[in-house]
Amino acid sequence: MQFSLGSVRQWHWISAAFALVGMLLFSITGITLNHAADIKTTPDVQLLEVELPTTLVSRLKKQAEQAIESDQTSVPTALITWLSQVHSIQVSSAAKAEWNEDELYIVQAGPGFDAWLAVDFYSNQLTYESTNRGWIAYFNDLHKGRDTGVVWGWFIDFFAVICVIFCLSGLILLCRQANHRWMTWPITLLGVVAPAILLLAFVH
Repeated sequence: MQFSLGSVRQWHWISAAFALVGMLLFSITGITLNHAADIKTTPDVQLLEVELPTTLVSRLKKQAEQAIESDQTSVPTALITWLSQVHSIQVSSAAKAEWNEDELYIVQAGPGFDAWLAVDFYSNQLTYESTNRGWIAYFNDLHKGRDTGVVWGWFIDFFAVICVIFCLSGLILLCRQANHRWMTWPITLLGVVAPAILLLAFVH
């Protein structure tokens, strides 16, 4: 199938428009990731140690027996509700719970933060700790797809395809306009040769 110049231009500007924000995000976070050691941040750590109500612990013990038998990893709704109402702590129902006879352990992670909590069934003690590493870490994790979920991973793949369309349509336009711009191929070749030289000379 042969494309006209207009259709290639259309592919190029549509892909450019769609990828604009994403390209800016991934370009800026590429710089912040490359200089992560030079960017000083102070993580916000939240720590809670509290005794749970006896009735809640009893419910958790019963759920622990069922969870161990069926190998469940779901987070108990009653605990999520209690933490939200009493301590304004949000625990996602998508977090993973590890059950045993003595303890409930929950790990939750997302872009720029991670948290864990443990419930001791004998002392009724709950320990919760969360670490928020700030906005730069948040966007860096988006760049890497770290703890961002399946949907964001799909978006990254789709965005990568859009970038490929943008680059290939731009290359086609370069080919068609090269006769009118003599510097087209020298600059394009430089864009290929320069990274290769840097890799051979400085990356070991």
